[in-house]
Amino acid sequence: MKLQLTTICLFLFSALILAQDGIPTDYLDSEFHKSRRDAFREKMPENSIAVLFTNPVRNRANDVDYIYHQDPNFYYLTGYKEPNGVLVIFSEEQVNDAGINYNEIIYVQEKDPRAEQWNGTRLGTEGAKEKLGFQAAYNGSDFSNSGIDYASFDKVMFINFENDYRDSKRNQADLYSLIETFKTQANYSEVAIPDPIKERAYEMIKATEIENSANVAQNLGRALEYYPDLKDDKIIEAYVNATDDNTRIELKQQVIKIESETPKSNLDTQSLSTIMGGLRQIKTEEEMVLLTKAIRISAMGQREIMKAMHPGMSETEVQGVHEYVYKKYGSEYEGYPSIVGAGNNGCVLHYIENNKMKVENDLVLMDLGAEYHGYTADVTRTIPANGKFTKEQKIIYDIVYQSQEAGIAAATVGNAYSATDAACRKVITDSLIELGLIKSNEESWKYFPHGTSHYLGLDVHDAGLYGAFEPNMVITVEPGIYIPEGSDCDEKWWGIAVRIEDDILITENGPINLSAEAPRKSEEIEKLMKEKSALDDFTLPSLD
Repeated sequence: MKLQLTTICLFLFSALILAQDGIPTDYLDSEFHKSRRDAFREKMPENSIAVLFTNPVRNRANDVDYIYHQDPNFYYLTGYKEPNGVLVIFSEEQVNDAGINYNEIIYVQEKDPRAEQWNGTRLGTEGAKEKLGFQAAYNGSDFSNSGIDYASFDKVMFINFENDYRDSKRNQADLYSLIETFKTQANYSEVAIPDPIKERAYEMIKATEIENSANVAQNLGRALEYYPDLKDDKIIEAYVNATDDNTRIELKQQVIKIESETPKSNLDTQSLSTIMGGLRQIKTEEEMVLLTKAIRISAMGQREIMKAMHPGMSETEVQGVHEYVYKKYGSEYEGYPSIVGAGNNGCVLHYIENNKMKVENDLVLMDLGAEYHGYTADVTRTIPANGKFTKEQKIIYDIVYQSQEAGIAAATVGNAYSATDAACRKVITDSLIELGLIKSNEESWKYFPHGTSHYLGLDVHDAGLYGAFEPNMVITVEPGIYIPEGSDCDEKWWGIAVRIEDDILITENGPINLSAEAPRKSEEIEKLMKEKSALDDFTLPSLD
């Protein structure tokens, strides 16, 4: 589907259309979520079933929980925002005892007037039918009597469980109980579920011809650095360290023998994520309306802080200005913990303490994103707190800017996912060598230690398959240079941290920078920082 960006822009920053009860009406509708379930079903293997669970309720402290946030896959396929639910999708039509056909079931929280008095209205089964468009909707307590014969399916697809959900004891239809029911009925056991990383390593060994085995061994060697648990597998470790072809041939045969002797299970923890990645990496027109709004809201936050910034501000105050702008535009949440790092704090890539009391004359790295109706932006700007880059700050900043320009230009249809990183890294590496900060290409990771791009959507690091770029993907391009205090270079560079991050829509006609309203050029930033801010006259009484 080709997106009409001009059409999308007509929706943006118009007044929110409100229903009579004051609730925004620009959420994704039930037809969108149904279309996503239909698209998912088309990709399912024959005679398969997919079982998805809601996110757990996470405890903040004592009897206070964090604000609930739905699992993105579950929301994408249902629109359901409450906890303690299950979605079941069948690849083919099923027939119940009454002779009624169905191919999907949702299990939801039961209506409970007392609980709703404290925590808000629940949809219940009738709401799931009326507002979410499900024909088969049941209470969670019915899941244990679903009658689903998991053994009759060739594949039972689900995402493996993390140890992050509690047994509430009082609720026999909470997430804990729902998962326990599934585990029992599907004959789940930890032993039966293969380690996906180890499984992938074995697949690489099995599928590799001997003449390419050295390259695979090298790739597996790098994997051992990222996944230390793989070192416990003697075959993988021996394959990496083998010095001759005969040894690798023998190890390959051992892998084939092990897999042939391993009991087969129909439980599949990989395919569901793969199918969802393929769907979610391509944004529909409806999604782009919300995602673009989230991005433009975030860009406006960056613009406003550029006007309001002064050396006496604290990192938390800077964060507050951004998040106030988000709320003014109707954003419900931040897409991730806000990062505001002044000076050397900016060298900590995921610095979220934001507790420096005065940003003084440092560069301030601000990596923040508004979430709007589930879709999150991810926009970073780095600005001088006093409105003027020093000589050294400007040199580093302009290198990162030129790097990002090269990365954005590489975000074109057909290019490999790694193209943006390669383009950005070349500019930064060449420039740092020229400045004498590094001596070789391999040292680029010293001051540019992260990747350049990730998908963006319902997650800040959204689902995707990391293949060649396709139209209607949205990615970030975020090169950076970070020179911590004490680095092996001239002290004049110490404490300079610069990251510039924008959200890029990939189209047949080239990349579109959706966050371009926030200035990126150093001269444009300095110019905007001279403008008066609406917050200049906003002062509060001293509490001292």
